[in-house]
Amino acid sequence: MADGLYRIGIVGATSLVGKELSDELQESLLAASDFVLLDDEEEATGVVASVGDEAAFVQRIDSGSFDRMDFVFFAGNAASTLKHWPAAKKAGVSSIDLTYALEQETGVPVRAPFVADAMKKRAEGQPTLETASVVSAHPAAVMLAAVAARLQAGLAVESFAAVVMEPASQYGREAMDELHQQTVNLLSFKDLPKEQYDAQVAFNLLPSLGEDAKVKLAESENRIRRHYGAIGGLPTLEVQLIQAPVFHGYVASVLVELKAEATAAEVETALMGESIDVVTDESDPPSNLSAAGQEDIMVRVRGAAGVGVRSRRFWLWMAVDNLKLTALNAISCANELRRLRPSGKVQ
Repeated sequence: MADGLYRIGIVGATSLVGKELSDELQESLLAASDFVLLDDEEEATGVVASVGDEAAFVQRIDSGSFDRMDFVFFAGNAASTLKHWPAAKKAGVSSIDLTYALEQETGVPVRAPFVADAMKKRAEGQPTLETASVVSAHPAAVMLAAVAARLQAGLAVESFAAVVMEPASQYGREAMDELHQQTVNLLSFKDLPKEQYDAQVAFNLLPSLGEDAKVKLAESENRIRRHYGAIGGLPTLEVQLIQAPVFHGYVASVLVELKAEATAAEVETALMGESIDVVTDESDPPSNLSAAGQEDIMVRVRGAAGVGVRSRRFWLWMAVDNLKLTALNAISCANELRRLRPSGKVQ
């Protein structure tokens, strides 16, 4: 059996992040694996989906779905993850949770190995032989951690404060559909659907949502803090999460304070490297539109005291494709676990 040939399941394969994950897996070291698309939603069963260029039917999860499986990505919703994770664990499957349902489970660490690509040292808390499941860190936490880690590797950072704009796609298709319908109804002078947000989010920016909102903005903000902190060895983060009227992509405004004065050029040099695209003033600024489909985190640097002035404070404007970053980090998590599982179960 060739090294790296595994049987891999994707639970929630028809979700937004599940589809992105399927595409990215075909460009990864796991591309030669045998993929099984799974879901427990009746309407998803039998749907023709794809992993890269390969078409496949989505299968209903049953008692034997995890037999002879090496890895499973939980990319649907938290309820589905909690329902099926015990069976995967019992079957000896290594699980990567993209729904954050397992973050309170003992022995299930939050991981962001994607950040190691932006660091000059390995991220802390490497999985051990006892690690059977991991939670893939929140993409906003990964974005902020990757930039903070690169900065700290080249310059001493005193503080790191961010205002992060949340896209609808982070909460799935239902949130995107409601934002779309709110936009259409506003232009048609009709009542707004508010089942997901319990507030008007179209043409609006909000730091909090209605009491009955299914989207829990405060929970997401706290999760970003926790996941950033779980990576370890980074400057303390202050963050505020804002619901933005956009469908895809994070943007963030970050104020960095260094321990010693530097120029904007020196900050740009510290940021340069794999996984981070430093955008200069000669190019259009990073945006959720320009970041769509891009693997890198796009960053522009501006000195808080003015152009060309040495300063301790700098503004960073950054953008990233949230679904792609989620998929890439999850695959990095699987590759970490893969090194602990040198051979697969595919015969």
